[in-house]
Amino acid sequence: MSTTSGLTRRRGGPPAAGTTGGASTPTEDSGRNSSGGPETSYESGENGHRIAFDPRDISESAERSKQPKLTLMEEVLLLGLKDKQVIARPINHPLPQKLVGYLSFWNDNISYALRGCIVLELAFRGRISMQKTPSRRNFPLPDRVIEVVDDTLTGEVLLDEALKMMKSSEKMSVSSWIDLMSGETWNLMKIGYQLKQVRERLAKGLVDKGILRTEKRNFLLFDMATHPVVDGGAKEEIRRRVRNVLTQRTVVLNNSQWLPEGLEFRYLRTVAMVCAAYAANVLENALSTLGHEAREKAFNQTDELLAEYSQWPFGRGAVRNDIGENLPQVITDEVNKAKDKELQLEVVAACLCVFTRLDSLL
Repeated sequence: MSTTSGLTRRRGGPPAAGTTGGASTPTEDSGRNSSGGPETSYESGENGHRIAFDPRDISESAERSKQPKLTLMEEVLLLGLKDKQVIARPINHPLPQKLVGYLSFWNDNISYALRGCIVLELAFRGRISMQKTPSRRNFPLPDRVIEVVDDTLTGEVLLDEALKMMKSSEKMSVSSWIDLMSGETWNLMKIGYQLKQVRERLAKGLVDKGILRTEKRNFLLFDMATHPVVDGGAKEEIRRRVRNVLTQRTVVLNNSQWLPEGLEFRYLRTVAMVCAAYAANVLENALSTLGHEAREKAFNQTDELLAEYSQWPFGRGAVRNDIGENLPQVITDEVNKAKDKELQLEVVAACLCVFTRLDSLL
C-alpha cells in the first residue's frame, strides 16, 4: 500500500474539523482483506496526511454511550466486595487488622450468578433472544434455546467473549449456557466453554473505570490481590437503588451516569440486578443500614419480585403488597414500548427462573 502522503494510525477518531476530503471510497482506500477480515477506513487530516481508523472503534463508542457505565455483573460484584473486615489479632501482630476490597471466600453462589448476569446483559443489549419456534412453549423457560440475533461487539470483554462463543457454537438453552460458562459440566468436550477468572477480570475492569484500585495484601501465608473502592459514589448509588426498590411504597429511579434517563428497561434492569444480587448472596450488603424488621421485609419483597419476573409474560399471579406499588405498571409500560423485543425479555425471565433454583443447583 502506498504511503507517499504520510499515513497516521488513529483508533476511533471522528472526522477532523475543517476536513474537506472526508473518508475515501472503499474501492480506493479500504483495508479489507480478501478473507473478509477487519476493514480499515481512511480520512484526510488537516495537514494532508491520511488517517487510518477501525470503524468498529466508532461503533463501540456509540454502543457505550447508550449503556450505563457499569454492567449488571460489575454492579453485583461491587455489592459483594467487603468494605471492612476486622481480623482479631494481637496488637503487635505484623499482619493488618483490616482487610477490604475482596469477596467472601465462602460464597459459592456469586460465580454462578455472575455468569447468569452475562446472559442477562446480552439480552438487555439486544444481542441474544429466544429462538422463535412455537414448540418452545412446551419447555420450561430455562430449557428454551437461545440464539444470537446481533453479533455486534459491545466493547465489554466478557460480554464479547460470551457472544462469540454463542455465535460459533451449537444453539443451547439458557440454563445450559450458564452451566457451561460456570464450568458446571461433566462433559469434557464442553469444558472449553467455561469463562475463567470472571471475578478478577471484572475487578480489573472496574479498576480501569476508576471505581476500584488494586492492592497486594498478605493474608495468612500468601499474598492476595484486593480491590478497595476508590469511587464510593458508584457503590452507594447501587445500594440506594436497591433500598429504593425493596423498601419504598413508590419506586422512583433518578437519572445518573450509572442509570441514564434514556436507558431502555431502566426499572426491569434494576429488578434483575436486585434478583441477581439476591441469588449471589450479596444483597444483604446493601441492606446493612436497615433494622431487622425492615431487612426481613426487603428480603420478602425480593422473593416476590423473583416469583413475579421469573415467568413469561411477567407478573402472572403475583402477590401485591405496600412496597413498590407502581413497579408492575412501570415495567408493563417498558415492555409495551418494546413489543419487538419480547423474545429478548423472555431470556431475562429465563435467567431469573434459573436464579430461583440456584441453591438446588450448587
